[in-house]
Amino acid sequence: MIAELVNFLKACWRPSADRHVHTGSDTVGRQDGLLWYKDSGQHMNGEFSMAVVQANSLLEDQSQIESGPLSSLESGPYGTFVGIYDGHGGPETSRYINDHLFHHLKRFTSEQQSISADVIKKAYQATEEGFISLVTKQWPMKPQIAAVGSCCLVGVICGGMLYIANLGDSRVVLGRLVKATGEVLAVQLSTEHNAGIESVRQELQSLHPDDSQIVVLKHNVWRVKGLIQVTRSIGDVYLKKAEFNREPLYAKFRLREPFKRPILSSEPSISVQPLQPQDQFLIFASDGLWEHLSNQEAVDIVHNNPHSGSARRLVKAALQEAAKKREMRYSDLKKIDRGVRRHFHDDITVVVVFLDSNLVSRASSHRGPTLSVRGGGINLPANSLAPCATPTELGVP
Repeated sequence: MIAELVNFLKACWRPSADRHVHTGSDTVGRQDGLLWYKDSGQHMNGEFSMAVVQANSLLEDQSQIESGPLSSLESGPYGTFVGIYDGHGGPETSRYINDHLFHHLKRFTSEQQSISADVIKKAYQATEEGFISLVTKQWPMKPQIAAVGSCCLVGVICGGMLYIANLGDSRVVLGRLVKATGEVLAVQLSTEHNAGIESVRQELQSLHPDDSQIVVLKHNVWRVKGLIQVTRSIGDVYLKKAEFNREPLYAKFRLREPFKRPILSSEPSISVQPLQPQDQFLIFASDGLWEHLSNQEAVDIVHNNPHSGSARRLVKAALQEAAKKREMRYSDLKKIDRGVRRHFHDDITVVVVFLDSNLVSRASSHRGPTLSVRGGGINLPANSLAPCATPTELGVP
């Protein structure tokens, strides 16, 4: 009887990776080793494709696509929401964003009865504040949660408009048709916040003129205070609030001198633009993809192949490039387990959103198919927080 009960509980709490293996349909996505993918699906404005490959011991990338009502009001706007959350130092922040950001967006959209840059900004701010509250509560038991953070890229398609918001170095690239030649050109739509970009370093130095060590070149990589590459994020509270930059936080994260103003920002860069009939598709992806593929290479792969499987094709191309850089075969790279795999590439998340101009131009009150998909069948059940990473797993991005 006890053995039966144990087996029942194991079945209930088995990570979703096991539940999705060898599924006959593509309704929830499929699993192939460390790769999770959903080759095709319908959102309000066209088709989409999604894929995630894990490299870290715990999957730090999280993602979602939501299509349907963007508020809780019956008369509220309808559209499609895409989120890419590239965690670092652990998975806690990216999971928290996945569980809360879209709900905040719906709440503020309901209040203003429309989607806007201000609504998105408020949703980011509420998510940041919520995570800081979580860190405050868990600090006595899990102080290392103060050193966990996440990039946060969001796209919203609503009423023929495209809203892009970004923190960190995930990226969205538009494939735009040039009618005269039939080519599809890559147009980067997101602003990145990485200390490797000279203008970003200059911006940070201008905000901290009294700190000559605000950005440091360490092992050939520019890092904020020698610790982290991204200059804006959700989380990373140890670089935003001085009260968390002290013991019992690991010494490697503690700064010698106290700071008065936040070193990192949680203010997203936001752009708003009308979608044009020649806008074919959007590629949303975490930095793990862009490490190995250029914007135009990614756009060419999507343009020159069928819609179905586009995201998985991009992940495979990135992994092939990663294997090539290490002078090994792709088939051998696939055999390397998570954790060790991080030495070859990062977690990679890709969402390709195809744009049907007839559907895009419809009024934002039009009710299309309602959809909610989270990327990565490898994830633990929703709302769960994994234990904080060990010191060896707490590497900075």
